[in-house]
Amino acid sequence: MTSISIIGSGKMGAAIAEVAARAGSNIQIIKRSAASASAARPGFEYGVMGDDLTGDLVVLAVPYSAYPSILELYRDQIGERVVIDISNPIDFSTYDALKSPPDSSTAAELARQLPEGAAVVKAFNVNLGDTLVSGTNGTTTTTVLFAGDYADAKEAVRELIEAAGMRAVDAGPLTRARELEAMGFLQIIMAALGKTRYESGFTLLP
Repeated sequence: MTSISIIGSGKMGAAIAEVAARAGSNIQIIKRSAASASAARPGFEYGVMGDDLTGDLVVLAVPYSAYPSILELYRDQIGERVVIDISNPIDFSTYDALKSPPDSSTAAELARQLPEGAAVVKAFNVNLGDTLVSGTNGTTTTTVLFAGDYADAKEAVRELIEAAGMRAVDAGPLTRARELEAMGFLQIIMAALGKTRYESGFTLLP
């Protein structure tokens, strides 16, 4: 059985917790503080920043701007695990650009800051939270695109996605994270403008 630690208790963290619950995983949710809002749910283990991580998979469900503080606390711990980066580093002051370097991605930058050999996988950033909770995107099964450089890490992510009843598609090496972030950026902007619905969004047909 997969175990997963989700750092962050916001909407995407809660959505991925639902995914992990459907997959039958052991789930730990790390909140910013004991007072942070989140729905207490039986079967979930809750902790606060600084508590030891218990999951084999670690999801960073926090804004990219929070990554430095997360790394201060958990660099060594997450360097020994599969780290899932779900971020879309949008400049929300303008809705007109990504904050990640033009020739890189948040996932690649994260990998550079972790111990050598750390397995970073980009995943879930092209999915809106509602489609993860429901497992459907409009009238189709939700597809989760992912990218990474380590086969074992990607297989662990694939197994989580498929065990939750969704479709998993390997987009290639971690260098593809840049394109995934561009897709996530476009999807969020389209939803914010009312061009698509938060309950649907982009999908990849079989």
